[in-house]
Amino acid sequence: MFYDSEENQVKLKIRCGFDGLTQSQFFRMMIAGYVENDELVLAYIKECKEKYGVQGQQKRNKIDQLQKDKKNTEKKFSLKQNEIENIFDIIETETNL
Repeated sequence: MFYDSEENQVKLKIRCGFDGLTQSQFFRMMIAGYVENDELVLAYIKECKEKYGVQGQQKRNKIDQLQKDKKNTEKKFSLKQNEIENIFDIIETETNL
């Protein structure tokens, strides 16, 4: 649940209708993109943080560095998200945790 101006709520409803989406579909898509680290969604969030001063520059830089480190590690070991999950499943099975 969130609150916004009545004007923005109307604009959202119209825009979703234009794109053939329900508001629920729109929010599910955006949330999925955010939690799955979609680069385009994260770039937009970063832009908004800078624009609205949501987070300090030092914290934003730290997050950027962590994202770069993650990409480098995945590239270094040629790992994809599903492979990482499989590794943890194997470890769990082998150790009976």
